[in-house]
Amino acid sequence: MYPQNLAPISELFVSYDSAQKLKQEAGDLVSHDLTPRQICDLELLMNGGFSPLKGFLSEEDYTSVVDTMRLADGTLWPMPITLDVSEAFAEKLEIGQDIALRDQEGVILGTMTVTDRWVPNKAHEAAQVFGADDDAHPAVNYLHNTAGKVYLGGPVTGIQQPVHYDFRGRRDTPNELRALFRKLGWRKVVAFQTRNPLHRAHQELTFRAAKEAQANLLIHPVVGMTKPGDVDHFTRVRCYEAVLDKYPQATTTMSLLNLAMRMAGPREAVWHGLIRKNHGCTHFIVGRDHAGPGKNSAGEDFYGPYDAQDLFREHEAEIGIEMVDFKHMVYVQERAQYEPMDEIADKDDVTILNISGTELRRRLAEGLDIPEWFSFPEVVTELRKTRPPRSQQGFTVFFTGFSGSGKSTIANALMVKLMEMGGRPVTLLDGDIVRKNLSSELGFSKEHRDLNIRRIGYVASEITKNGGIAICAPIAPYATTRRAVREEIEQFGAFIEVHVATSLEECERRDRKGLYKLAREGKIKEFTGISDPYDVPEHPELRVETENVEVDNCAHQVILKLESLGLIAGQ
Repeated sequence: MYPQNLAPISELFVSYDSAQKLKQEAGDLVSHDLTPRQICDLELLMNGGFSPLKGFLSEEDYTSVVDTMRLADGTLWPMPITLDVSEAFAEKLEIGQDIALRDQEGVILGTMTVTDRWVPNKAHEAAQVFGADDDAHPAVNYLHNTAGKVYLGGPVTGIQQPVHYDFRGRRDTPNELRALFRKLGWRKVVAFQTRNPLHRAHQELTFRAAKEAQANLLIHPVVGMTKPGDVDHFTRVRCYEAVLDKYPQATTTMSLLNLAMRMAGPREAVWHGLIRKNHGCTHFIVGRDHAGPGKNSAGEDFYGPYDAQDLFREHEAEIGIEMVDFKHMVYVQERAQYEPMDEIADKDDVTILNISGTELRRRLAEGLDIPEWFSFPEVVTELRKTRPPRSQQGFTVFFTGFSGSGKSTIANALMVKLMEMGGRPVTLLDGDIVRKNLSSELGFSKEHRDLNIRRIGYVASEITKNGGIAICAPIAPYATTRRAVREEIEQFGAFIEVHVATSLEECERRDRKGLYKLAREGKIKEFTGISDPYDVPEHPELRVETENVEVDNCAHQVILKLESLGLIAGQ
């Protein structure tokens, strides 16, 4: 018999022949096209990564998980795994009905029997699972602004794995990893979870963890969905591969985990532990502020630095995996080595060096030196390929303000000034131009205006990704939509929000297009500022006043801002 951690684990897949038959029959079922996050969840449900779950949570299990971190039968499980759908889709379904779960290209991955359908209290879910109903938390923002209004629950039947075209040899199911550990004769395995590139401190830390546990090392990075703004997984995996040969080959392996992280701190650490146990590991490294999302709306950390370790320790026996607590590693210059901060007896007599993630991003953005004691040259080379200095990256300038505030005029002036400087192609996505070329079929309802802004954001993100400059000048009245556009663009480059702060009275006085007059007469419905709200940006990169100010001066303020951010070289 194999040890518990190496014995095969049950999956939700049916046999190949049954899968072929189910594929045929699924043609008659109602289909749900899964979101990227749902595809990650479904993959780990089907391959046993989320064992003991047999499908998306029922309402009873969901309520219990949210309130007690346990399934209704008492089993420890800290994270609600639900199938969120729109109200319109949910209304079409009967309880007990089978639905086909398809990827974004329509390929069937599995079926689900709908046993539960309910409208969750999302504010309560946010407060319980993430500690606060605060939109500054990426998962709370997702919950309120992206996820569907209705949850479905029920058992899943797996037909086939989602297709991955990248790093195929590096992706393993729980059973594939367990088989590998059996083959290699590994009894003890310590897992290292990461969503960032590996630098020397991480290497030192993982070495020590493996030595302390007298275990082999599994580097187990997440490549599903991480925090908005993280380094993309293609770059990260190339970085991991560059570092792998710095580890002893006989006792180290790497596998990629297609998990959609929730950045839920303490609960997430317990969840990660359960997932690693399912993958055949016996030990798990839990870091300082493990899976923390950063600052809340008040500018404070969502979770304390050791909250995750404390919660994990409390449930360690039940999780069935030992915690190796992650020390804060710093570089001691005099001894030319990394040491745990709390074990340095002569702190006052030595030079302690450390570079934070923020500082690293700043140095990459400005093309500054990254010292060899901090990272490996191979890793820095990979990061520089993806993150050239800011003056060579694409970026988006996003003007927002009332109709008639002067957005388009300033945007035009800015475009000419940037074209005069040269170096990068400049595209102006003005509200009227976009309406004509991209969104001619859209009206002015809230839904259509949102869609119009999303389209502008998508085009701007593609321009930014390809190293160009996008200048957008829509009204963009809604803060949540502006935030979504910001997140989409910041994956690829800088996003500079410019609030053209002309007062409503001044815009109405100018009324160049005669629209305010028509809105006041009720001839235009849902007109921003008159009969529809405008969310004033709270923290734009720049606020521009236009009353009694030359257009040239307004545009120049934007140029100065771009210079101060390092996006254009000082003239």
